[in-house]
Amino acid sequence: MQIHNDTYDIVIIGGGPIGIACGLEAEKHGLTYLILEKGCLVNSLYHYPTNMTFFSTSEKLELDGIPFISNNPKPRKAEALEYYRRIATSNQVNIHLFEKVTEVKSNSTIKEVITTKGFYKAKNVVIATGFYDIPNYIGVQGEELPKVAHYYNDPHYYATQKTIVVGASNSAVDAALEIYRKGGEVTMIVRAEDIGPRVKYWVRPDIVNRIEEGSIKAYFNSSIKEIKEKEVIVQTPDGETTLENDFVLLLTGYRPNFEFLDNIGISLKDEDKKIPMYDENTMETNIPGIYLAGVICGGMETHKWFIENSRIHAKLIVADIIG
Repeated sequence: MQIHNDTYDIVIIGGGPIGIACGLEAEKHGLTYLILEKGCLVNSLYHYPTNMTFFSTSEKLELDGIPFISNNPKPRKAEALEYYRRIATSNQVNIHLFEKVTEVKSNSTIKEVITTKGFYKAKNVVIATGFYDIPNYIGVQGEELPKVAHYYNDPHYYATQKTIVVGASNSAVDAALEIYRKGGEVTMIVRAEDIGPRVKYWVRPDIVNRIEEGSIKAYFNSSIKEIKEKEVIVQTPDGETTLENDFVLLLTGYRPNFEFLDNIGISLKDEDKKIPMYDENTMETNIPGIYLAGVICGGMETHKWFIENSRIHAKLIVADIIG
């Protein structure tokens, strides 16, 4: 492990758009900073589905007033990757990639940040790790089988296959429609009585129509009871039914790494929703000098914070640090 003797004004954990925004804001005010990212640049975004289209328009995804020019009214994943990469390289953002933070110690005014590769000291730490790392498991027998996935990438993989998609949010709806259009036989399992209310407004009529015409089969008010090698047992309002099956996509959402926050000593202000404790005016947690930024602030309410409404966190944090 390499020990770095310099003390940074800010160490930022997470190299997504909000982590980069914090770095740019620190640079603007003459603060020394380092961003630590466990994967590639904007790692969570990189692992989004290949054909994903953002809900927001490009100007709402911009950082630090740097224009985001998109070919479409709502940019696609590839355009966003290019935009944030150009920001990072053009501004020579100080970021270490593929270096996971394992521990943060706060025994004094100086924080100690330990990673898989080194040891760093900082006066302040910003946690901007998002929520895409840990899936919400449904806890049924067979969930560990190789044919089961909690992340979806490209529809071609499921062409001609009997694929069950669990969930009714944007990710589940996008996957169901794309796989259907690549020749997959898609069945949706939905706990609620209808498609999720937050599904993109231009996509919702498409999925509703495909279900109504029978192109995509949907079981509402239903849940998976067991996953087997070649079939899935589903609990429906009319009783149990067994479906032939090749693949299962459990797109039931994701959650922040609460264990990481707990190990640092960050308290929760809402135990049920697991919302961390922080000052909304400064983003500082119950531990002086440790701040939160981005979607991690919402706890289990992962629909509350997005790039467009959490960009301001960078300004709030740096303003508090410089006094």
